[in-house]
Amino acid sequence: MKILAIETSCDETAIALLSAKQGSLKLEKNQIYSQIDLHKKYGGVVPEVAARKHLETIGPLLDDTIKPKDFKKIDHIAVTQGPGLITSLLLGTTVAKALAYTNNLPLVPVNHIEGHIYSNWLSHDELVKQDNKYFPSLILIVSGGHTELVLMTGHGQYQILGKTLDDAVGEAFDKVAKLLELGYPGGPEISRLAKDGDHTAYQLPRPMLNNKDYNFSLAGLKTAVLYALEKDGDIDTKEIKNMCASFQTAVIDVLMHKTFRAAQEFGAKSIMIAGGVSANTALRQAMQAKAEQNNLPLFYPKLEFTGDNAAMIAVAAYYQVVGSGEILRDKELMSMQPKANWQLTQK
Repeated sequence: MKILAIETSCDETAIALLSAKQGSLKLEKNQIYSQIDLHKKYGGVVPEVAARKHLETIGPLLDDTIKPKDFKKIDHIAVTQGPGLITSLLLGTTVAKALAYTNNLPLVPVNHIEGHIYSNWLSHDELVKQDNKYFPSLILIVSGGHTELVLMTGHGQYQILGKTLDDAVGEAFDKVAKLLELGYPGGPEISRLAKDGDHTAYQLPRPMLNNKDYNFSLAGLKTAVLYALEKDGDIDTKEIKNMCASFQTAVIDVLMHKTFRAAQEFGAKSIMIAGGVSANTALRQAMQAKAEQNNLPLFYPKLEFTGDNAAMIAVAAYYQVVGSGEILRDKELMSMQPKANWQLTQK
């Protein structure tokens, strides 16, 4: 099966070409245009600016990925239907529908969060060859817009155990970075500075750590950082590093505690991390050490697949097709619309 996938949920324009069969995934092309530099001056993603840039870049990316005569070799078109920015999603889904309809190809609408989960299949051959031995899997999704704990019992089978009640992890990192005047995006810079900081320097709260549920709340932690900065006034470079380390450790403590408690309660046979924040080195190291203590295999994506990309959308589409998931054909695909708030467990 050969799949052409499109991803435009936020500020990355991405197109990928994947050849897939049972026990084998071959990524032939993986094109990504990032708009980070464009949005830095605004301190965050501006939806209309992002959509206009998608419009400018998707054509050239498509030309670099596949030639018109090669569409006869494609079996399916896949596209991110949601969640994401509605204007960005609209651009991607419109292009995907046009390509599918004019080339008489079936269209596979993919949930963006599910794509992040399947980035692990891109990164670990053992999952592709014998993934059933790792189900049920407890999945920690951490990105700029999402923080969720999900139990995956099989392909396309999900139970949301908990989610953030306010800020997502990546969003909290960006907001704290703004308080520290570190620029955007904040996560990579906080992670870099934290390496040389003292994580015990600031006594920050661990919100909802001991709650019986699996929800998260990070707004209070961000506020605690604000109060600490107001109390100390202007802080030097050393104290900025200490704050980064203290904040990052507080976040990781909460994520780890709830993830492994859920894994034990629900009898998980493996743990996976997914989403942009899964690139955080300290989080990976802490999760790896804890997973080894609990004798659980831990999977996380290669760095190149942690951010938004179309390769993960192609893999999710492949498992959707072989699992008899939703596939749109002929005129019915033209009625497909983006879903900005699409939940993983919704149809």
